[in-house]
Amino acid sequence: MFWSAAPAPDSTPRPSSLDEAQRTANDAAGWVEENWSTWLSNGLRIVLIVLIAVAMRHLVRRAITKLIARMNRTAQAVDGTALGSLLVNAERRRQRSEAIGSVLRSVASFLIMGTAALTVLSVLKINLAPLLASAGVAGVAIGFGARNLVTDFLSGVFMILEDQYGVGDTIDAGVASGEVIEVGLRVTKLRGTDGEIWYVRNGEVKRIGNLSQGWATAGVDVQVRSDEDLDRVREVIVRTGEDMQKAEPWSERLWEPVEVLGLNAIYLDSVVIRVSAKTMPGKALGVERELRWRIKRALDAEGIRLMGRPVEPDLETALPADPAAAVAAPSVLANPTSPQSQATAPIPAPAPVPPGATLGKGISIG
Repeated sequence: MFWSAAPAPDSTPRPSSLDEAQRTANDAAGWVEENWSTWLSNGLRIVLIVLIAVAMRHLVRRAITKLIARMNRTAQAVDGTALGSLLVNAERRRQRSEAIGSVLRSVASFLIMGTAALTVLSVLKINLAPLLASAGVAGVAIGFGARNLVTDFLSGVFMILEDQYGVGDTIDAGVASGEVIEVGLRVTKLRGTDGEIWYVRNGEVKRIGNLSQGWATAGVDVQVRSDEDLDRVREVIVRTGEDMQKAEPWSERLWEPVEVLGLNAIYLDSVVIRVSAKTMPGKALGVERELRWRIKRALDAEGIRLMGRPVEPDLETALPADPAAAVAAPSVLANPTSPQSQATAPIPAPAPVPPGATLGKGISIG
């Protein structure tokens, strides 16, 4: 008997007849015919959404760029004039406007393109809830990991929007002080008094002392002899300030007449007169130096003598030295009859023995 293995059945589904194949093709064609309008509609909607988003982004960014350019032209037009001295300088306005423009362009692009992307996903019938939840979790994780960077960026944005300081300002940021040479969204660059450059993170700045906004005060102390005529000294100082205010370039840097505030200190041989003047921001140090120069020459011309640096308060109030401090305290050794003095006296040498004298027990010398 011979056994033969039966062939394995074919697992591939095949149409049993030509009619079944034709029916399957008709079903596929019908499904495509039923959904092609939906596909075309969704495709057109997606294309339209993308085109609108791109066009809107281009228009918004272009409008922001034109606004920033107009601000820069206005700053350059007033730079170097009397109005420009009251306002910030052109470089400061330019950097501030460029930083604000960069932030606005980035925010506009993010909002427009992000909204377009979400709209496209909704057209494609994609559930956005899991995607938004995942994005929220990822955002929280990134925020915790890069919290210092986020803090620096946000601090820089608010600092620029509030115009706390700008290029050319002299500021005290707590961690460093100097002249601002560059303002960024994350780092502010300062030039110190010795020429060093400080890179200060905006998030580390807790307080800002701006010495270049509004107006500044120049203060000078004039120390003269106590027997000088103070009214005459006041007259000379006021006249010197008036002459200085009429001269260039001090006429623009001095915003108010030089004022004698009065006596700032009184010593035994001298008095200190306080002189003050309101000046242009950032020009107080130069005004103080020029004012000292002119006051010194004017007082010398009037024969009014200046005094040197006052004595330090701790040295001035120090008590005189006690003359008895160098005298030694009394001692019992100073009295020759005291037992302590006799105990420390040297033992006298024995008297010499003459020849032939007996020293006891029949011992004789000689």
